[in-house]
Amino acid sequence: MFNHFLERSKDLYNKREPFAIAFVVNRQEPSSGKPGDKAIIEKSGQLTGWIGGGCTRGIVLKEASNAITDGKPRLVRISPDGESKTEVGVKDYKMTCHSGGSVEIYIEPVLPRPQILIFGKSHVAMALAKISKAMDYTVNVVSEGADPTAFPDVDRLMGKADLQEFINPNTCIVVCTQGENDEQALEQALSSGAPYISFVASRRKGSAVFYNLRRLGITFDQLKTIKTPAGLDINAKLPEEVAISILAEIIQFTRTEKLVEEQAASSATEVNDNIFINPVCGIPVEKSTAKHVIEYQGESYYFCCDGCKLSFEKEPQKYAIGVENLGDV
Repeated sequence: MFNHFLERSKDLYNKREPFAIAFVVNRQEPSSGKPGDKAIIEKSGQLTGWIGGGCTRGIVLKEASNAITDGKPRLVRISPDGESKTEVGVKDYKMTCHSGGSVEIYIEPVLPRPQILIFGKSHVAMALAKISKAMDYTVNVVSEGADPTAFPDVDRLMGKADLQEFINPNTCIVVCTQGENDEQALEQALSSGAPYISFVASRRKGSAVFYNLRRLGITFDQLKTIKTPAGLDINAKLPEEVAISILAEIIQFTRTEKLVEEQAASSATEVNDNIFINPVCGIPVEKSTAKHVIEYQGESYYFCCDGCKLSFEKEPQKYAIGVENLGDV
């Protein structure tokens, strides 16, 4: 089981798929999860491993989804005391399963590193590709006539490319063309929808290229999204120094809380769609595995146990009001 856990986490990491790892760190009997138990939760909601069953599983899926979305780890405690035992840094849930006991689970998100898409074959482009690969980033280079020996370790070196094949919320585009088809490369970059685009050029050169782009129909608002000169101002001179300044800017950009949430929000959608908040006790329930389901006024309600189902049946109007799916929580 442990080997499968490691293999699955390595496979997801290599595929640049976001996921979360959950570890049971504390437990009081008779909770089924034991310290050392662990699981991988993928963006689809698939769980590999074991952290306990019943309401524990639904709660972990919900919090793993949230961890993937906000990029922050959390400690989750599920106990009979529930919110009455709240501590700073701990997310408390009330244990509603008849088995009883309590369990504490640490959830750590593992998010993919940025993908660098480089236009050009300049010395800055070569240095940027080399250092980016040293940081274990995915690196793709678009440049006609580029010498493959100048980009030995990149993931792909292409003369032309359909950018939509490579663009995702983690893609950062750097245009290092330095005089070779600058306008065409920037037009492609702008049409891609990538969240980060930078142009390696002096302010004077950048203004001249932007003037040409305006004549080609590129709007002022589009041009404002291009960071030029590329990189943080560290007084860089050498190509390697310029590359480091660009990567520093990319790190600063991708670490902003807003971008992390935007990048990962779509990854949690599939998990959210399979989770329903039990209207009686507030515990997340997997729709696909729920044993207790009621149809009421054209809506399906899912429950973690027979007790919650019976309570809903007695007073459906009380619990049906304001019920939300996890995606809105």
